[in-house]
Amino acid sequence: MTAPRTTADGVLADRYGRVARDLRVSLTDKCNLRCTYCMPAEGLPWLAGPQLLTDEEIVRLVGVAVRRLGITEVRFTGGEPLIRPGLPGIVAAVAGMSPRPRISLTTNGIGLARLAPALRAAGLDRVNVSLDTLDRARFATLTRRDRHDDVLAGLTGAAAAGLTPVKINTVLMRGVNDDEAPELLRFALAHDYQLRFIEQMPLDAQHGWDRSSMVTADEILAALCAEFELRPDPAERGAAPAETWLVDGGPARVGVIASVTRPFCGDCDRTRLTADGQVRNCLFATDESDLRAALRAGADDEEMARRWRAAMWGKRAGHGIDDPTFLQPVRPMSAIGG
Repeated sequence: MTAPRTTADGVLADRYGRVARDLRVSLTDKCNLRCTYCMPAEGLPWLAGPQLLTDEEIVRLVGVAVRRLGITEVRFTGGEPLIRPGLPGIVAAVAGMSPRPRISLTTNGIGLARLAPALRAAGLDRVNVSLDTLDRARFATLTRRDRHDDVLAGLTGAAAAGLTPVKINTVLMRGVNDDEAPELLRFALAHDYQLRFIEQMPLDAQHGWDRSSMVTADEILAALCAEFELRPDPAERGAAPAETWLVDGGPARVGVIASVTRPFCGDCDRTRLTADGQVRNCLFATDESDLRAALRAGADDEEMARRWRAAMWGKRAGHGIDDPTFLQPVRPMSAIGG
């Protein structure tokens, strides 16, 4: 398949005029937690070693994206990216690219306290840490692991290492932790973290997502406004997924990523690479484009770029969650990357 010509072959454009500048790279589908809204207690069938991209293959594909396709932001995800043994080396290689992209990491925070200094030295700019509750017992119930203290230590370690701004990602679930929104914001403000609430999305391995049980952006904001004064952030949002508000006059902010009730597909600037070398042009895509096979068959960088452009050209106008024909992706979030 040949990618249709656009006004600039050096970018990842789609037929709706959107240009991808932000690359999300999954380094592994494995995770050391078993969050109830993500996967079953026994875990999932993990990708076999030969299916995974090697460290060198990841660096090469990121290089194609940065040098030939205009990518300026690289976010490493999982599964849990901190369990990838070669992570510091991958970060260092990407940080050494010219032009240098901004580099971030989304993690559950386990092991971050130990790894943060090395990752900062390698060139990592900042981190997003998932934290859904401040209650240790509730955390153990949600994640099926008693690692709450490790996550809090990871947040502290990231800030101390200079991986700032440290952002917290929180998913609220009805009847589970939906009472904690104000407390979580107070915690974030006290430690100078940036809090982002994320609407629960249909990306669980069990395919048990139910919109009626999802805590919506409006509900989150109502809970926060009961205890804080929130004003719309005057700063330009651009392609950022989070809509942000000034807290008690600012400068502190809180954000809500309302992927379901307030979709921002029209401004999406993301492309995704899975741990086994598949391009996904949307988080909710039902098909993928294989770069791993071409890479291992000896394709040169220009051929890889051509295939990537073709994959992005087919991106849909929106994710279609509200469409009656919507089908949840076969792959869960742990295998796609956030």
